[in-house]
Amino acid sequence: MNASAPRPHADADELLRAELAELLPPPPVPEPTAERDRHLRHAVLRTALASGGGPAVRPARARGLRLGWIVAPMTACAVVAGVAVLAPQDGPARAPGRVSAGPSASPEAVRILSGAALAAASAPAPDVRSGEYVYVRSLVAHAGRDASGGPATLPPAHQREVWLSADGSRPGLLREPGAADTELGSEAPVYELDGPGATPRRTTMAASPPSVTNPTHTYVAALPTDPDALLRLIREQTRAGRGDADQRAFTAIGTLLAETWAPPKVTAALYGAAARIPGVTVLPSAKDAAGREGVAVARTAHGEQTQWIFDRTTSAFLGERTVLAGSTPAGPAGTVLGVSAVLAKGAAASPGQAPRG
Repeated sequence: MNASAPRPHADADELLRAELAELLPPPPVPEPTAERDRHLRHAVLRTALASGGGPAVRPARARGLRLGWIVAPMTACAVVAGVAVLAPQDGPARAPGRVSAGPSASPEAVRILSGAALAAASAPAPDVRSGEYVYVRSLVAHAGRDASGGPATLPPAHQREVWLSADGSRPGLLREPGAADTELGSEAPVYELDGPGATPRRTTMAASPPSVTNPTHTYVAALPTDPDALLRLIREQTRAGRGDADQRAFTAIGTLLAETWAPPKVTAALYGAAARIPGVTVLPSAKDAAGREGVAVARTAHGEQTQWIFDRTTSAFLGERTVLAGSTPAGPAGTVLGVSAVLAKGAAASPGQAPRG
């Protein structure tokens, strides 16, 4: 009788495993918990980044896609439990121009600003002819502190008049009581050196081109009338400033409302853009520098609250007010740091002359 050769030990183990696999179901694999899933994703990303440098943030380029993507080296790409690892903060990067994180403008603020936009859209258009000046008369007051650093004190409001060249080609004028007239927008004198030991040569500094932060009437009249496009432009042109980007945009819009005479559709778009800024709220009552009471929309940043005051009946822009949002050495919360009231806008033939009409 022929006996078969003995099978190696390894073959016996494989045969046993095969037979067991046919008789028994596969063991269950538990799903990771949310905490475990998050831990695994972070661990994989940390390991990957340690071997290949940090990721670079790039905006999405697909039309209509406003989220950014995290683009990392190949060693940093990983998928754990079916979830793509993007960044340690578990979220996509914010693309440039996208509204920053934070609470949106309150529904009441949107309602007030929408009413102001409708009123502005039906207002008469500015009548500023070529070569003329935009005239703005207002009341203003700014708080000051003494040398000892005591609380801020707000003086009585005084009249302020400005004449601004419509196209920015000629100097304007600022006139306030008790002070000499100030020329605005003239080229500042500077001195250049052609080389070491050379005699300084007097010249002038080139004027900055018109922009949101350096507006002319001609420039403002050509601003986008779509609120989203206008807000993107304002964000782009105020991005060099420090601090809260939303507050920079809010402040720039307030300056355009108070210090320029924009066409109706542009003014309406400015209110629409403001309604898209996060953190804008409503105050039921506030007074401008002329004592006119109205409803205000406001935004708080850096310990100060900026308020825009509107007429309750006409929704017309009355003025601005800035107050302390909390107690500081300058005073308790609610201390007024500055206040203004827009009284008149018009067109004048030359600086210092009364406006037409």
